Amino acid sequence: MPAVTVENLSSLSLVAPAAIDQVVERPVQSITTAPQGFEGEGFPVRRAFAGVDLSVLDPFVHLDQMGEVEYAPGEPKGTPWHPHRGFETVTYMIDGELRHQDSHGGGGKITDGDTQWMTAGSGILHIETPPEELVVSGGLFHGFQLWVNLPSQDKWLPPKYQDLRAGDVGLLTSPDGDVLLRLIAGDLGGVSGPGSTHTPITMMHATLYPGARLSLPWRRDFNALVYVLNGNARVGTDGRPAGMGQLVAFGRGNSITISADEQQESRSPNVDVLILGGKPIGEPVAWYGPFVMNNRAELVQAFEDYESGKLGKIPADRIDRHPHDFS
Repeated sequence: MPAVTVENLSSLSLVAPAAIDQVVERPVQSITTAPQGFEGEGFPVRRAFAGVDLSVLDPFVHLDQMGEVEYAPGEPKGTPWHPHRGFETVTYMIDGELRHQDSHGGGGKITDGDTQWMTAGSGILHIETPPEELVVSGGLFHGFQLWVNLPSQDKWLPPKYQDLRAGDVGLLTSPDGDVLLRLIAGDLGGVSGPGSTHTPITMMHATLYPGARLSLPWRRDFNALVYVLNGNARVGTDGRPAGMGQLVAFGRGNSITISADEQQESRSPNVDVLILGGKPIGEPVAWYGPFVMNNRAELVQAFEDYESGKLGKIPADRIDRHPHDFS
């Protein structure tokens, strides 16, 4: 798992746990298993938030783990051009490459720890597809896409695109030096992630070595979610087991605990987790397909605006799914 790696974790800033006399450990509220499915033109995903009430997830609405899959030549797939309105898409690549282009001028490739952050706002068209060289060669593909809701007053903002390189993420470690934290958005231990957010959130990718224990201070007004990408973990002070493809939702408090089992499978020698938290928006959510709004009338308007071309035009230099036919 490439993403961002550091040889000497002791050189990084430490994330110190909350003072012992002030710790209110967040209890584990639920552990759910993501069902598997397909997205776009047929690439495999795990629906991380399936079966979890939106009130628990707020301000997040959707999370897909893309892969992990080893593609043969000709197999890599993406999404066709499609619209969005009312939220932000955050696409993070761990292995492989993905190319993005949108109707507002944003675009580029991401690989090995890069992130593309697209604020759909009032409306945008975009495409995400593997580059030609990956389609031809095949190879490992692994990442995730997160949807972050926007409060009602921000749903009509002009679209925006952020290209966050792997070298820009904030890096921290635990006091014992057995955890690597890659901070993509938010603030932790005096370090800030590069992602600029409309909704206050924290988002990080953590790697825990076997036997590591992470006690992470957490804002009381944020929710707290941990999604296990790979490996065998324990969550909460009572050490409930959580493995690949499982989402942990925590209750209230100011600290969360995650640990890695001493024994891990040879295919996943470490535990990798996505850690998310955000300040709930607390507004009604009307979500259908590519639009996340506040009521049905706004959804109807979004579809009508899309059909009439008001959400943008596909650029003349458009990229598309690679035309090679390996069938």
